[in-house]
Amino acid sequence: CTVIFTRMATKDLHKPISILFCNLAFSDLFTSFSGFWISMLFITDPDITIFGSKDMLAPYALYTMSILSTIYNLVSIGIERYLAVAESMRTRFRVARNHSIVAVLINWLLAFFLGCLPLMGWNCLRMEKNLSVLYSPFCVDYLIFIAIPNVVVAFIIPLFTYLRIIIILRKRKLKMKACGQATGTYKSAEIQVARTSIFIWLLALISYAPFFAGVIFDATNHQCHIDLYPGVYIFRNCTAMLITMNCLGNPIIYTLKAKTLGAKLKALKCLSTNRVRACTI
Repeated sequence: CTVIFTRMATKDLHKPISILFCNLAFSDLFTSFSGFWISMLFITDPDITIFGSKDMLAPYALYTMSILSTIYNLVSIGIERYLAVAESMRTRFRVARNHSIVAVLINWLLAFFLGCLPLMGWNCLRMEKNLSVLYSPFCVDYLIFIAIPNVVVAFIIPLFTYLRIIIILRKRKLKMKACGQATGTYKSAEIQVARTSIFIWLLALISYAPFFAGVIFDATNHQCHIDLYPGVYIFRNCTAMLITMNCLGNPIIYTLKAKTLGAKLKALKCLSTNRVRACTI
């Protein structure tokens, strides 16, 4: 909420990256709210979170939708940062506010559709086979369908975008160095992007890898709920805590560090524009 209010109070909310940052804060807010909802159900009636119940469908669906929205927003931010640097030498294309708004709408529509599939009938309330042990009444095949593609998206696309940014900055730094120009801005931006990308990867790995391991365990497990109590359910609660910690880490990485990173990228774009004008003259 602090991030949302701060973003709305600033004058640069119309910028494409600010729209994505604010939307990421909304996704984290929904993740925290749905996690709190599940926690209250666990406190009031622990059995329904272990054996499954119809009452768990709505909070789990909201939880899934908010997590997917967070992942898609992180990917969108990585793509926007890449386009801001890669296209800074060109004048034909710029990431505009409308592009960010369209990306936000697509992210939410996709997350809403995939997250609400259990509410539309893809659940195991009346089936004893293929039932998830950790997230009853979800089905194992639904969890695999959701987890595997999105884990690939969450790790591969940010890896590509941030590595490409570092490579582009390094190439431009070498070109400027060959021309005898100062390269301090490029070197500083390259270090900032490298640090931010490392933080992103570590946070995503720590937050989502245990959940993915739990889905794999669900798919290969053949024991009943009672035999796995309480160890597996303690692990499930720890994965939920790590995902919630991701909601706390995102503002630190993307909001507190974004001002410095955005200033560096803006400086790079100004330098590139000046170089184009100088070459034209």
